[in-house]
Amino acid sequence: MDLELVSFKLCPFVQRSVITLLYREVPYRITYIDLDAPPDWFLSISPFGKVPVLRVGGRHVLFESAVINEFIDEVSPGSMQPEDPLQRALNRSWIEFGSACLMDNHNLITAKDEEGFAQARDSLREKFLRLETMLAAGPYFNGERFTLVDTAYAPLFMRLAIIGERRQAYSEDEHPTIAAWSRALLSLSVVGRSVVPEFRDLYLDFIRSKRGFLAGLLG
Repeated sequence: MDLELVSFKLCPFVQRSVITLLYREVPYRITYIDLDAPPDWFLSISPFGKVPVLRVGGRHVLFESAVINEFIDEVSPGSMQPEDPLQRALNRSWIEFGSACLMDNHNLITAKDEEGFAQARDSLREKFLRLETMLAAGPYFNGERFTLVDTAYAPLFMRLAIIGERRQAYSEDEHPTIAAWSRALLSLSVVGRSVVPEFRDLYLDFIRSKRGFLAGLLG
């Protein structure tokens, strides 16, 4: 099966799909575009003008990372989803919740002043209080098994780790289970390999480009 993932280098939603592809050992190729100046061919295939987009066999186009990830999982041997239908539905719900957490992360790096940063941090912390109660004993969301919900949160934790070098976005003492989950995910090879080698520098440059409170801490 010919799979082409269309991306830009900093997109956390694309990273979710790359992690899934790597974990499932599915061959693919990736094409990077500039979302500030997207090519016409991309706009013609992406209904929302967003990434990720997965071209399948050069004919069919899938969009939205959750849909792409479930497709990748379903065409591969085994499964990255719980067998119990209720737990699968719960996982899908918390994947969507993770998307809201990513929006808080975006607000952290775009906040114009310390007050705005604190508001985004408090919003994220409130979500983490809810999330903390849903986590199993670990190391992953459902326990010992790495599933699609884990691929959804790894990009968030990677970005929070970089932000945390200058200003902590959440307290590990307040959220110990989430902190342990983050460490487990960031230690995985498939997570480390899911971004370009220069990701950290690109992300820091992106933060600086926003000229917000966090950018001022970077110097």
